[in-house]
Amino acid sequence: MVTENLQVNKVSVSCLQVRNGIYQAVLEYYDENGKRHLPWRSTGLKERGNKKQALVVAEQLKEKLEKELQLKTLDKTETNTNNTTDILFIEYLFYWLKIVQHTIESSTFTSYRQIANNHIKRYFTENPIKLKDLEPIHIQNFYNVLMEEYNLCANTVIHHHALIRKCLDYAFKMNVIVSNPADKVQRPKKVQFINSFYNESELNKLFEISKNDPLELIILITAFYGLRRSEVLGLQWDSFDFENKTITIKHTITITNTDGNNRKIEGKDRTKNKSSYRTLPLFDDIANMLLDAKEKQQAFQKAFGNSYSKKYLNYVFVKPDGNIVRPDYVTQHFSMLLDKNNMRHIRFHDLRHSCASLLLAKGIPMKSIQEWLGHSNFSTTANLYAHLDSNSKKISASVLEDTFKLTDKKKENEENNSSSSNDI
Repeated sequence: MVTENLQVNKVSVSCLQVRNGIYQAVLEYYDENGKRHLPWRSTGLKERGNKKQALVVAEQLKEKLEKELQLKTLDKTETNTNNTTDILFIEYLFYWLKIVQHTIESSTFTSYRQIANNHIKRYFTENPIKLKDLEPIHIQNFYNVLMEEYNLCANTVIHHHALIRKCLDYAFKMNVIVSNPADKVQRPKKVQFINSFYNESELNKLFEISKNDPLELIILITAFYGLRRSEVLGLQWDSFDFENKTITIKHTITITNTDGNNRKIEGKDRTKNKSSYRTLPLFDDIANMLLDAKEKQQAFQKAFGNSYSKKYLNYVFVKPDGNIVRPDYVTQHFSMLLDKNNMRHIRFHDLRHSCASLLLAKGIPMKSIQEWLGHSNFSTTANLYAHLDSNSKKISASVLEDTFKLTDKKKENEENNSSSSNDI
């Protein structure tokens, strides 16, 4: 049986009760046997005037208990796993996912879990093999099936390989297996991805058709600054310094799905990498549009009253009711906007590539583009956009042309040929 039962017990706040004048949080969860538990935890707050704060503390107590239950589950599972010599590879994979869940980014974990629950689970459930008996040929055969029967591309298979290799590497380090069989597998050759992008004319048309659209300002800022979707949706009002005219990319919004059921919005006070945290000039036109957007946001807040969401007050891109604009909505609505106006289809992320290609076309050096986009290293920028760098190619061609002076040699040859003809 696949160990998807290794789920952390989900804890909720049942209610608040008062005992001896102190707010008590009554928590609720069900154990692995389906038994209901209602533990009480003291908030330490007196009853009078502290109900709102007690609710906040109750949420913190809920999270603390959830982590405690998770650790107990993992300890129990690890003991069972290390003592079981006949554990299946697929069981160990799901066990490993629980081990690494809180050591990696939630978006990365979501990706891992989706890959594991799809083709890997299907194949190794239909073709069960014990972890100790897993050999390179078994993994190689799986990759062949992915490409030949499931019609997955090479790059997708490489993602499967990365997950399997990491899982088995952990098993090797824990002395569960004597070597990592994935190290001996021939993975598919990576296919270079060529980015789609809009040229200057197409971008201007996009700006025109998106006027008064819910995504108007999101599209504009994304294209101007080459932001990632998570970065533009993570913009907060304190990201902008209207006096010094700067915009700082420092917060992100993503969707996570770590429990396998609910897709949740997650805000983080950090970017994809250190270089992604960057400060850029704030254009006057965009600054004015932002100020207009802030006035509208305040008007909506007044109109909605108590029903206005207070959770995202500092965010720039929220819906009229105050809830955050979701990443998946941006992707879907952007596609619909292009279809509606008969524009060539590109992904929302390709606005970032459009920004880079436009900068290259205007002669901006690749190093400056790296810093503008927030790439962690120069090679990332070069690999993505070197094929578009026509300016540097023209310079190289000019240097070679001047060096060899082909035009002068052609004239010299013509003169020599003419002279020879006269002699005849």
